[in-house]
Amino acid sequence: MSLVFETIETEGLAEISYLLGDDEEGVAAVFDPRVDVDIYIELARAKNVSITHIFETHIHADLVSGARELCSRVESAKIFVSHEGGARYGFEHEAVKNGDTFKLGCVIITARHTPGHTPEHVSYLLAEKDHPERPWGVLSGDSLFVSSAGRPDLLGDSQTEKLAAQQFYTLRDFYLKLPDSVIIYPGHGSGSPCGADIGDRLSSTIGYERPFNPFLQFDDVKSFTKHAVSTAPPVPKYYRLVKKVNADGPEVLGNLPRVPGLPPKAFKKALEEKAGVLIDTRTMLAFGAAHIPGALNIGGTPMLSIWAGSLLDPNEAILLVLESDNDLEKIVRFFIRTGFTKFGGYLVGGMKAWQNASFPFAQVGQITVHELKAAGDRLQIVDVRSQREWNGGHVPDARHIFLSELCERADELDQSKPTAVYCATGYRASIAASILKQRGFDEVSNVPGSWHAWRKAGFAVDGKAAKE
Repeated sequence: MSLVFETIETEGLAEISYLLGDDEEGVAAVFDPRVDVDIYIELARAKNVSITHIFETHIHADLVSGARELCSRVESAKIFVSHEGGARYGFEHEAVKNGDTFKLGCVIITARHTPGHTPEHVSYLLAEKDHPERPWGVLSGDSLFVSSAGRPDLLGDSQTEKLAAQQFYTLRDFYLKLPDSVIIYPGHGSGSPCGADIGDRLSSTIGYERPFNPFLQFDDVKSFTKHAVSTAPPVPKYYRLVKKVNADGPEVLGNLPRVPGLPPKAFKKALEEKAGVLIDTRTMLAFGAAHIPGALNIGGTPMLSIWAGSLLDPNEAILLVLESDNDLEKIVRFFIRTGFTKFGGYLVGGMKAWQNASFPFAQVGQITVHELKAAGDRLQIVDVRSQREWNGGHVPDARHIFLSELCERADELDQSKPTAVYCATGYRASIAASILKQRGFDEVSNVPGSWHAWRKAGFAVDGKAAKE
């Protein structure tokens, strides 16, 4: 007999889910599953367990829940969600309340109401069945992270102060009263917008977080609230919609959405008939060299999930240009994680087929940081990083417009002036350059390497970095 405990990280969204079970009894639970659920089914099969319980720590805003999808594929499973804080759901489930316990083979799981990130949030204490009073771990969801804590401002200004106070008391009266030996298994890792400056490690202990986690150092609600709100990263625009979808119950897909392959002529016709929004998922350099006019470049990395959610309408079908036709399944997975299930088709053979068909293409210039520096004031320089990144240092004379605000604020820029866009590495800058091209900016350049390359070159900077 052995405990089954697997950590599943969803890159890009920096979400962490868990498979917990007992291979002697052949049972397992999944906590906070993502919507592409094959990974849990395959893990369970490999570990010789059957998924019987599906737990949610809270109503997620950052990704589409896979609870209903997983439940539909493993008939023996039930979904367990919190009814604390007045939460209500539009799908079949079992209610979880503070203090409820579940026996899963050798493990006792105890639900604890830990509000603050959301009103209904629960965490799950883990203990051996012979020592239920002495937990060895806690699945903390979005309440406590490594070096951080869940943000309290996702339900709007009217709820922020109340949630921040709840978060303060959750941290002080629940987590800080746990033994130092308790291992923390959070719902997110570094890079998630659900918390500020989440640490790189995927787990920690109460004993380590107690002296080092900034969110555990406050003695009063007022100072805690100020810190929690002021350090929170920008809220992705899709959060509110996804939260509603998860409360109502996401559509059960049964499989990945069908994406028809369209040869160049049919793909061109679909574009002319406005059958969907054109998304090019190739790398920034490939996109810059040649792309279909009007395309939005969201590179096919796990970060696509966040930026699709922030920039696109899930009710509009997507027409895809891929690096390789073999990338289709991977790219579709990235899309469905933030609620995109409608696809008009993909360009069979990619840009090579498009060019061989003698159809028109456009380009975006790519310039080095050395060329950016040498250009001086001949270029309009736009920084599309977050406010926090900008405050930490930026290229002198640059203009700051965060990427998710660019569509609404593009008119603030001089369309007649040659423009260069940069971010941290060039990924977001390429998205921004394609947005500006859509809006009639003819002379737009991306800066591969962007801020990282600028700093590596040792060039002068403005902002905080200039004082270091």
